[in-house]
Amino acid sequence: MDQAVIARIPLVEDPFGSDREREIISDLADSLATAINTYGVGEFDGEEFGGGTCVLFMYGPDADRLFGVVEPILKACPLARGGFAVKRYGEADDRNAIAVKIPL
Repeated sequence: MDQAVIARIPLVEDPFGSDREREIISDLADSLATAINTYGVGEFDGEEFGGGTCVLFMYGPDADRLFGVVEPILKACPLARGGFAVKRYGEADDRNAIAVKIPL
């Protein structure tokens, strides 16, 4: 999977998220994984909590198609407001990969 969509969601109740925030993120992750699988645009690779942020990792062959599927789901999540997504066109270790930041 050459490209990625990486979403950063701010957590306000605890550096690692309150129980409620973690529950919302878990439901969001399930929705993202289901949509990504349904449309065959890549894979949901999990989430990481810490420092007042949750990072969601999604990979696929086409960052634009992947983002097209996940954008409405991310934007429908009230917790994602104030966060952002990055579409990365290339591998993580590619120093020439273009990255585009999109506010949520």
